Amino acid sequence: MNKRNALKFVAASALLAVSAGLLTACSESKPQFTAIDITGADYARDFQLTDHNGQARTLKDFQGKIVVMFFGYTQCPDVCPTSMTELVEVKKLLGADGDKLQGLFVSVDPARDTPEMLKAYMANFDPSFIALYADTPEKLAAVAKDYKVYYKKVEGKTPTSYTMDHSAGSYIYDTQGRLRL
Repeated sequence: MNKRNALKFVAASALLAVSAGLLTACSESKPQFTAIDITGADYARDFQLTDHNGQARTLKDFQGKIVVMFFGYTQCPDVCPTSMTELVEVKKLLGADGDKLQGLFVSVDPARDTPEMLKAYMANFDPSFIALYADTPEKLAAVAKDYKVYYKKVEGKTPTSYTMDHSAGSYIYDTQGRLRL
């Protein structure tokens, strides 16, 4: 196995650990690393979103990197910060090859996740990670549908104390921008 293939294998395995870690976070046993190979899927092929700096982004902007795309929101009390923290750990485990990993966080809470809030949230994890958002509710719904992501506002005790139910999986793209896991 050459270095390039080894990097792909290590990165994919480490990223699988991120997903599996979410399912076993409270378990004493070792995690079972599983993922679904969706190579060639006819969905989640690209997106057109805005990053936390106001720049329009598509998947092509990240060619040459292994991309991990996660949907969530900054007020999330558990899954989102845990997933982002684990992705930071994966990047560290990759050592010098960690710069080939691109974390993308897509907000499902456009009412509260302003560009400023998203930028501050990403700063808590890794400066190279990028938060993305849709400009309109319709655009968010279209992206979520294309990525088969569920999200729904759950009312709280006050108008601003709501939570967001959402899918917790990650999409992983290879360095050519092909969806793999």
